[in-house]
Amino acid sequence: MAKFKAECGEIYFEHKGARANPRVLFVHGLGCQLVQWPDSLIDGIVDAGFCAVMCDNRDIGLSDGPPGPAPSVEALLAARDDPSALTPAYTLSDMADDVVALLDHLGQGGAHVVGLSMGGMISQRLAIEHPERVYSLTSIMSSTGNPDLPGPPDEVVGALIGTVSATDPETVIAQSIQAAKVFGGPHYDSEVHGIGRFARVAVERAHRPEGVMRQLGAILAAEDRRAALAELDVPTLVIHGNADPLVPVEAGRDTAAAVPGAKYIEIDKLGHDLSEPVIGEIVEAITTHLRDVEVSR
Repeated sequence: MAKFKAECGEIYFEHKGARANPRVLFVHGLGCQLVQWPDSLIDGIVDAGFCAVMCDNRDIGLSDGPPGPAPSVEALLAARDDPSALTPAYTLSDMADDVVALLDHLGQGGAHVVGLSMGGMISQRLAIEHPERVYSLTSIMSSTGNPDLPGPPDEVVGALIGTVSATDPETVIAQSIQAAKVFGGPHYDSEVHGIGRFARVAVERAHRPEGVMRQLGAILAAEDRRAALAELDVPTLVIHGNADPLVPVEAGRDTAAAVPGAKYIEIDKLGHDLSEPVIGEIVEAITTHLRDVEVSR
């Protein structure tokens, strides 16, 4: 097992592709483990001549997290209206520092960074605070933290909360699949085409609901990043689906508008998911973006 030391403890990671090739770091979303990246996405990047590096974010999967209790569901729900009421166990900036520690461990001055959902938020903070380590940024179905953006409806929030409230493994798997179906929207069944396919392997590998709640605390307590993103000089691609019920499409448009020179691709019928019918379009967009970036090596 490949692990490295970060401030929070040990972080688990894996490579795919020739290590001599330019590295692309994939930073996953809330509660997601590296086994929840579709092979078609990772292989598409590798086949294009890059080396993919994936990790379990802190507090999830096989990576360490902090001791102590997680915030309660009630505290997290209250923080939706008043983020200052919640003191998170760690911040998105702390999680961005984990990515820096990974780069240091690999002996890499920088890398292309692809962040999905919460991973997009972490990657934005990485680009803001350590721009010299980010050759390019791809932010997928993520947000700037703009408090004026529309949020998910109550039934979508309820599906998210359901994934951390059960304890029986089979119930957890069923609720994870149901949540993925809700997040994936009406066009592509996540259990067939999306992240819902990986619910069982993820839960059986490591089920850590307290880690999900601490990660959610980091999201809810995060500040608006628009002013800082406006100062970025990092080649940026923003990808968002127009059928996303968890992070509505307005968030993707807002992200692209915040970053100078950002390219924006809106994918028809895509929800908050990596649906197999559109993976090819996503891979093509990312690889075109990466190849447009000149990297001094």
